[in-house]
Amino acid sequence: MSSQQDAPETSPHILVLGMGGTIAGLASSPDQNPMQYEAGQLEVASLLAHIQSAIPGNVKLVSKQVANINSRNLTESLLTLLGDAVREALANTSVKGVVVTHGTDTIEETGIFLQLTCGKYAQNLGKRVILTGAMLPANAPKADGPSNLLDAIRWASTPIDNCPGGIYAVMDGRACLAMDLAKRHGSALNAPIQASPSSSAGLINPSWLSGVKAVQALWTEDLPIPKEGEWPWVEILTSHAGARSETITHWLNSKVKGLVIAGSGMGGFHDAWKDSLVAAVKHGIALVRTTRTGAGETLPDLPEKDISGCLASGSLTAPRARIALQLSVYAEKQNQTAGKSLTWQDFFARIAVLPVIR
Repeated sequence: MSSQQDAPETSPHILVLGMGGTIAGLASSPDQNPMQYEAGQLEVASLLAHIQSAIPGNVKLVSKQVANINSRNLTESLLTLLGDAVREALANTSVKGVVVTHGTDTIEETGIFLQLTCGKYAQNLGKRVILTGAMLPANAPKADGPSNLLDAIRWASTPIDNCPGGIYAVMDGRACLAMDLAKRHGSALNAPIQASPSSSAGLINPSWLSGVKAVQALWTEDLPIPKEGEWPWVEILTSHAGARSETITHWLNSKVKGLVIAGSGMGGFHDAWKDSLVAAVKHGIALVRTTRTGAGETLPDLPEKDISGCLASGSLTAPRARIALQLSVYAEKQNQTAGKSLTWQDFFARIAVLPVIR
């Protein structure tokens, strides 16, 4: 085997970008309690060195550390750095694919962010960007990170018939579109996989492939990546028993640009919020309505007619809807600067119709 990390950056290679997370974490007593650990302790180069003997000799790797954090502390500035790094890598003719190691707590946000800002670009270039992570730290006896990383490298580097370029995720031996990846259990090893359509060994499920192509047919233009410090301020508010109007009116005199309402059931919100939400729209605050249940679609005018200026999120969960709303508000600002008339609603509506592949 050749030394994977000594591959010159001018020769064909897979670029592995490190963001930290549990996959790069270390437990103080891994045999006794592997779940007590610190995330983001190992450099991505160390993760690659651990699996080097299993990497095919014809696959050359180059690694770059973008961040090394516990992903619960993900910031918008880091998303900008990652998005710029991915777009730069895609534009590099020497880079044949990209792998991103990431913490699972916020991998949901990063997956939708990369889809909306880099998805069309990756598809046009025929390159795959693969997110992966782990549920156990690197020194745990049954650490899942090495196998997940190896699968991601294989998925990024192996020609797979009819599987287009795009933004994917690989964990627990399965692959999905990154925008469909979400953590739905606190500790289970397969927690981050929301959909399980295909094997990372390249066995493509035809129905899944049809879903991928359907998403890519609808996603015709990437949104701009906000510059550091220019991300619109958007918050998530959850409707619940005993909700008070002050939860909304609190934001009316702030600099917040958007609110995502995680409603109950099909995305309904407490009657106590109605008047204050109308006031929020009049203050120029963008509103999106989703469901706190974590699954299912939020459709327009259900369970009752939407208030003017509030959009339904479609299949987007609250964390995804927040990223989508931020990017939509930013895109509106960029369009206005360019003398164009598209609004955040125009951009968000394009995102809300993207289907989840089951």
